[in-house]
Amino acid sequence: MADTARDALLAAAVRHQTWLGLGVVALAAGLAWGATSISSDAGYAGVGPNFLPWVVAVLLGLCGVWMLWEARTGGFRDMDETDGADRGDWAGFAWVTAGIVLNALLITKIGFIFSCALCFVLAVRGFKTSEDRLDLSPRAWATDTLIGMAISAPVYWMFTKGLSISLPGLTSTGWL
Repeated sequence: MADTARDALLAAAVRHQTWLGLGVVALAAGLAWGATSISSDAGYAGVGPNFLPWVVAVLLGLCGVWMLWEARTGGFRDMDETDGADRGDWAGFAWVTAGIVLNALLITKIGFIFSCALCFVLAVRGFKTSEDRLDLSPRAWATDTLIGMAISAPVYWMFTKGLSISLPGLTSTGWL
């Protein structure tokens, strides 16, 4: 009887792993489809702006095919036992999701630096919630905001000033 239960668990794992591999292949196909809408005009380096999306799509597709092969030939091998919770932490998920959605909604209104800092702050809330260490004190909000800005500001400046890539800013000076 124990072998039957073990076989059923193994079959379910292989089925889930197959779906995961199919999802990665589908994601790669979506990225490749999106890459077709990006200009291929070659720049100074001889490659166009669609080069990197195609590289990512192809490599992700290869990883997905490899995952499918692994799943269909006996399942993912040498996997460690899970050490996480039995179920997902929905409150933490909500904090992180709010950060991502607000970043997308506000990036053109409040600029790259502030919207990414907000995303960082909310993501930190989510991760700390999942660890039962949520701190909603003003000091924690201020600290995380400053860290988020310290991360996003140099990225913004590197892209806008160093690489001349246009990112949404709060002002027209290009520094904020």
